[in-house]
Amino acid sequence: MDLARLHIDVEAATDTIAAFIAQAVDGPGLDGAVIALSGGLDSAVSAFLTARAIGAERFRAYNMPYATSNPDSQAHARLVAEQLGIDFEVIEITPQIDAYFERYPDASGLRRGNKMARERMSIIYDMAAIHHAMVIGTGNRTEAMLGYTTMWGDMAAGIVPIGNLYKTQVRQLAAHLGVPQAIIDKPPSADLWQGQTDEGELGLTYAQADWILYNLLDLQQDPDAVASEVVDADAVRKVIARMERNSFKRTMPPACDISACWGAR
Repeated sequence: MDLARLHIDVEAATDTIAAFIAQAVDGPGLDGAVIALSGGLDSAVSAFLTARAIGAERFRAYNMPYATSNPDSQAHARLVAEQLGIDFEVIEITPQIDAYFERYPDASGLRRGNKMARERMSIIYDMAAIHHAMVIGTGNRTEAMLGYTTMWGDMAAGIVPIGNLYKTQVRQLAAHLGVPQAIIDKPPSADLWQGQTDEGELGLTYAQADWILYNLLDLQQDPDAVASEVVDADAVRKVIARMERNSFKRTMPPACDISACWGAR
């Protein structure tokens, strides 16, 4: 699959995003930034960009494993922190997650995974309060458009530096920034349960999803044209269905318009 049209100027992107992060942290007079460092590609790239933007001494990373988390995730998170020279702390979330689900032993993997994501974000916001810091989000555009996020979990943040980059573009930036190759090469996973992978859950590769999204959103192509050029119609329909089904995740919670109710009796 030719993804040439998704190539970005990595040097320009790095400078632009680093300036964005610096302004977001320094503008309100914050002391620094914090990040939930999972050991995955997106959080690694976000960490490299943030360290470049504000300096390692003002940046803290937290890895928050559950009992069934892949040990490689913490090892890769630590590798990133050591390479960047940033403070790194491991905070286990197993006790509070298990205590909660003792009441709901039949809870699905999805419920448990979402609970873990929200617990991690609760912790990272508490760390931000301690250190008077900005919470750095780690989501990318592909995840946002497909709804592959947990509301008030991994998608909660003060800023999202790579939020306008497709996953394949995040990979390009990772190579430019010097993210460890082991992180770039491993299958993307939210590590919400054992054996879980993003692409396995999505039912298509990120390259396929990015190509479809780029043609639909950026080039405004008709779905039939996208299907005939690159992938089959089922894949295009799957992406469109996910975008529509999860559109509520890309907006603030709606409030009822009661303007017609104002006025004297």
